[in-house]
Amino acid sequence: MSDIHFYEPKVGHGLAHDPFNAIIAPRPIGWISSKSKEGKLNLAPYSFFNALNYTPPIIGFSSVGDKDSLKNIKATGEFCWNLVSKPLVEAMNQTSAPLAADEDEFAFAALDTVASHIVDVPRVKLSPVSMECKLTDIVQLKNAEGGLCESWFVMGEVVGVHIQKNMIEAGVYKTLRAEPVMRGGGAGDYFTVDSSNMFELFRPK
Repeated sequence: MSDIHFYEPKVGHGLAHDPFNAIIAPRPIGWISSKSKEGKLNLAPYSFFNALNYTPPIIGFSSVGDKDSLKNIKATGEFCWNLVSKPLVEAMNQTSAPLAADEDEFAFAALDTVASHIVDVPRVKLSPVSMECKLTDIVQLKNAEGGLCESWFVMGEVVGVHIQKNMIEAGVYKTLRAEPVMRGGGAGDYFTVDSSNMFELFRPK
């Protein structure tokens, strides 16, 4: 009897819960702030998010469904990413509530905004790191047969970075000080990191 559980996603995983999100985990959270053409603010967490390029710095997130963030960014070409730190995790969770398009998640989660320097989209004031972004591309995802998925990959060039100064020591950003929270699998699994998880490993020369 094999000790490997194999499945084809199109057929079904045969488990109590789809393991995909738990396997590709933990993942950084794309806490994306945006603003509509009419000036309505939106703030939403996305669990499919990551850094994509060094120079220029590009980040991206996937919107499963044509959500308000996607619509706003299509219309304005701008957004911000806000780091979810452990003290902000409850507020982040509040911003995942299914609010109407004209409701402000900042207000709903009792989060203060702060103006950006370059883009016309506010940031989460208490987030230890925020990045101002200009849209570079939006790609509707496809399956292996070329059929369109109801998901869109949004990419943006980072044009401004805000870091709380107490996150920096001797010119080096200290990841652990920000207490970053990451998304796991299941209905509500999250992870943090601490010094006990850290080790150094350098590339071979």
